[in-house]
Order: sequence, then C-alpha cells, then structure tokens
Amino acid sequence: MNTAQASTTPITESEATVSDFFSLLKPRVMSLVVFTGFAGLWVAPGAAELHPFLAVVAMLCLAVGAGAAGAINMWYDRDIDAIMKRTQMRAIPQGRVIPAEGLAFGIILSIISVMIMGMALNWLAAALLAVANLFYVFVYTIWLKRSTPQNIVIGGAAGAFPPLIGWAAVTGDITLYPVILFAIIFFWTPPHFWALSLFANEDYKRANIPMLTVTSGEHAAKIQMLIYTLVLLPITLAPWFMGFAGAVYGISAAILSGFFVYTAIRVFLSKDLKNARLMFGYSVFYLFALFLALIIDKV
Repeated sequence: MNTAQASTTPITESEATVSDFFSLLKPRVMSLVVFTGFAGLWVAPGAAELHPFLAVVAMLCLAVGAGAAGAINMWYDRDIDAIMKRTQMRAIPQGRVIPAEGLAFGIILSIISVMIMGMALNWLAAALLAVANLFYVFVYTIWLKRSTPQNIVIGGAAGAFPPLIGWAAVTGDITLYPVILFAIIFFWTPPHFWALSLFANEDYKRANIPMLTVTSGEHAAKIQMLIYTLVLLPITLAPWFMGFAGAVYGISAAILSGFFVYTAIRVFLSKDLKNARLMFGYSVFYLFALFLALIIDKV
C-alpha cells in the first residue's frame, strides 16, 4: 500500500505485526527518556536502598508511559506523517496499523503505566508521569505543534520530565537538583530540534508545520540555536557548582557543553547543511554522555 492510499483509503482490516505496534512507541526516543529517567533515579538520595525490582518497575513504567504518548502522537499526526518524507513510512500512514487501534494502544498503555507506577512506587512519580504524557499529547501535539514556532520551546518540557520522575520514584518528593536536570533537557531541546529542522525544512513546509526555520528563516533559527546552547552551558555546570555532583561530572559537562556551543557556532557561520546534521547527531550523543557522566560521578 502506497502513502497516498494509506492517507486517503479507509482502513478496515489491521495488517499490524508486533513490530508495527512497537514502532508506535518511538523506541529511539524511549531509550533517551529511560536513560535520563534512570539518571534521576540513580542520583536521588536513598537510591541504594531502593529494591532493584522496584527500580526496574519504575523504568519500565517510564518507558511504557513515554511510548504510549508517542503512539498517541503518531495517531494524531498521521495526516502530516503521510506527507513528510522523514515519517511517511510509519505504521499508521502506511496503513499497517488502524488509527483507532493506535489510539487505543496508546491510551491503554498510558493508563497502565501510571497506575503501576503509583501502586509500586509512589503517587507523586505517577502524577508526574501522567502530567508529562498529558502535556506531550494535549499541549505539544494537539495545540502547539501546528500553531506556533515556539512549539518545541514550550512543548519540549514534556521530554524534560524523566529525571523528575526517576527522582520522585525514589524519594517521593522534588528538590532543586532534579529541577536543574529538568532545565538541562528543557534548554537542550530547542537547538536539538532546530538542527533537525534546518535539513528537514522542506518536509515541515510541505506539512505546514510552523517550525522556526519555516516561519522566520534559517538565520533566525541559527541565532536562537546559538543562544540556547550558550544558556545551556552554565545550567549544565550548576550541579557541580552547587555541590550536587563532583569533578567527574563537572569537567565532563564543561567539555561536552563547550563542544555543543562550538557546533552551534559552526552551524551559524556555515551555509552547509552538513554542519546542521552533525550538530543534530552530536546533540543526541551529548545528552546521553552528559547524563552518563552524572551516573558515573555518583558511583
């Protein structure tokens, strides 16, 4: 079934496989969510006393909850996913998963993940997971994504919740440290996605998505990317300066964030989209490496 047929022909019989439903969970995004959530859990006071089984349950709930929100996002965005080259091979626009089944899949998994988190760990962690999912679906996907170039700036908050959830799963509360971790992901998100939008700009134009590169042009986006990376640098150093983390993390954060600024400068000075692709790739590595340094520092 081609893309045009998938987007216009009513689907009455599911052709979905297990792998198709698994793809709705956005596993690559899920891996980053779980990793940053685990970092929040790992550095929380009392983490060593948390039973390993409960730690696994917490991360499983976080993974399933994040994946469920991704499935609902794919259900809602099936029209624009069929238009964009980057997303047109997804299971729903290709017709392998019936839209109603994708929506039900996401809703059921979201409810299950929140309930298990609440019963196995605590209800603050469950509430934060629920808020993150609701924010991603209703605030970002349904409201902001198609209405404002600030979609990634505001909507990116949904992806910043995992360290808060991981921390709360252990402690049952929220303090300044996990809020700083939230801020790191929040300020990392815009330059990460704007780097993508620079080389996927035609896709966003075709789908009528008001990314900053579409509404204000590449130059304005590059300026904002540089500003956000500069603001992000001292925020990543805050855990070290405030005594929450040690020198292993502090030195790693300084090097990693400094290079992130360098990639933004390269993008700003260049008209070659190759640098945007390199920055996007590095941004994913950067966040993994930054939170890995946080984990190692606590060992």
